[in-house]
Amino acid sequence: MEQSKFDTLQGIQTIGELPTRNSIATLFTEMDFYQATQLYLWGLPLVTFAEWQRIHEEEFGATSGDLVTYVGYEDLAGIITANATTPYTMGFIDLAKTGPMVIEIPKGHIAGGFSDFWQREVAAVGEMGPDKGQGGKYILLPPGMDDSEVYAAQGYHQIHSKMMNAFFGLRTLDPDPNVCKALVEEVKIYPYAKKDAIPPTRILSPAGKKYFAGPPKGILYWERLQSMIARETVEDRDRIFAQWLDNLGVRKNVFDPTPRQVAILTAAVEKGELMAQSNSFAKRIAGARHWEDKHWDYVMIIPASSQRGENFDYFFERTSYFYEAVTYSKAMISKTPNVGQAYLGTYTDSDENWLDGSKNYTLRIPANPPAVNFWSITVYDSATRCLIQNEQKNADISSRKAIEVNADGSVDIYFGPEAPIGHESNWVQTNKDAHWFTYLRLYGPTEQYFDKSWKMGDIEMMRTAVTM
Repeated sequence: MEQSKFDTLQGIQTIGELPTRNSIATLFTEMDFYQATQLYLWGLPLVTFAEWQRIHEEEFGATSGDLVTYVGYEDLAGIITANATTPYTMGFIDLAKTGPMVIEIPKGHIAGGFSDFWQREVAAVGEMGPDKGQGGKYILLPPGMDDSEVYAAQGYHQIHSKMMNAFFGLRTLDPDPNVCKALVEEVKIYPYAKKDAIPPTRILSPAGKKYFAGPPKGILYWERLQSMIARETVEDRDRIFAQWLDNLGVRKNVFDPTPRQVAILTAAVEKGELMAQSNSFAKRIAGARHWEDKHWDYVMIIPASSQRGENFDYFFERTSYFYEAVTYSKAMISKTPNVGQAYLGTYTDSDENWLDGSKNYTLRIPANPPAVNFWSITVYDSATRCLIQNEQKNADISSRKAIEVNADGSVDIYFGPEAPIGHESNWVQTNKDAHWFTYLRLYGPTEQYFDKSWKMGDIEMMRTAVTM
């Protein structure tokens, strides 16, 4: 039998139109392997949250009802594509253990919300939520629990989770860090059953611990996935994937792959990640590019939080975003000028070469960036998708920092392993042995962003070193 360019395994032979008996095992191995690579892509949002929840519980000592605040470069180092400019406060809730949970949000410049573990937004709070930044009480209800007149009478905004496990996150957007800290300390989260004797909300910190809140490598990936399948109801859309998992020893109630299956699963993580990188860093999804002649892509390209389209559920869009990022909210893909955020990412230079940490690059931010609040450029390591770790201890340039501005209002940003002489304030250090990518964030994107009348160029590789 002549080998097709799509064949990856040797030893497949046929008798007429049928495989030989000796080829059947090889074909089944190939079938299982490619199912496993697609299962890797399918499970990314679930596994990432499962690992992050484990880190909160086992490494930070947080339980349901506790919050972890990430402030500054060191705290944020293990979160996938974290924003280096504003602090985060996060918590994970297991409603199977707590029952309905109450969250009290103070009045202030806050953006946040709830997601289930497939990273579908459940509800927004703060300025984009029903409290509109004026503060309010929310109650998070387990799956199957209907609206209650009792809760309504008590003034709660009722939130219905599709899953027992939920994520809660918020960002305090005031430029004064003391105001941000005070707002976080006013947040209350506790079981509804304890409303008459409200326990204090614990606010924890990574406290210098090194961690990686992304999907683990190798067989650990499948262990995290199975732990969530065991704890949640398999949805109708996922029942075929559930059988694929079962076929590979990753079952609803037990994790028992054979040595052969372990080998397949481990190899599938390695190949699946290469597929995920291609799908994220070289998007082939229609409409992914903001300016047609530039290399800036929309980071969040899932059209709906439900991840559901008219005729299918979004797979490639979901995989693209949740390989390189975490959490989804409508505010992050705002279509209303001056409200929410906008995110663009670029992974190559103007010649479509991967951004190389050993080389020097420059990017010009034209005058009057279309952001009511602030803009930032943040650099991430391509392998981890986390803030680049460098001797400079810096991963971003933003309008909230003391930076050099050109006479015409534009800003030149420099990327490279060595500081550009005279332009150190506008430089992010890259690592010589690693690739990187960057996000442009616009907080409060203006009409000039949406109508594309403000236009930014690509990242350009510099042919000579920068001097004064």
